[in-house]
Amino acid sequence: MPNLIDLKTTTNFQKKVYEALLEIPIGKITTYKLLGAYIGCKSSQAIGQALKRNPFAPDVPCHRVIKSDLSIGGYVGHTEGAEVSKKKKLLAEEGVLFDTNNKLSDVKKIFSF
Repeated sequence: MPNLIDLKTTTNFQKKVYEALLEIPIGKITTYKLLGAYIGCKSSQAIGQALKRNPFAPDVPCHRVIKSDLSIGGYVGHTEGAEVSKKKKLLAEEGVLFDTNNKLSDVKKIFSF
């Protein structure tokens, strides 16, 4: 896979986050916490901030990260509205579905690094 992460536009931390996202297969999700543990970051909020600033989406699939309680979480800095609906649609197209409470329907979809 070509290097999609342009070092001129990202911090070293963002690069680590974005490169880890590339490991999540289509049809799987991970959580902010699992992603953070994988790259050695204990702050889910820091992970969320990096995802919010992802200039490579959807090629670098930040939409594949959800909250530890298995709810959908945010997308591009928003926790509701059209942006979260777009995240849900992207995931549905990949076979990842959520129930009416926006909770992951199938825990077998969780990817652990």
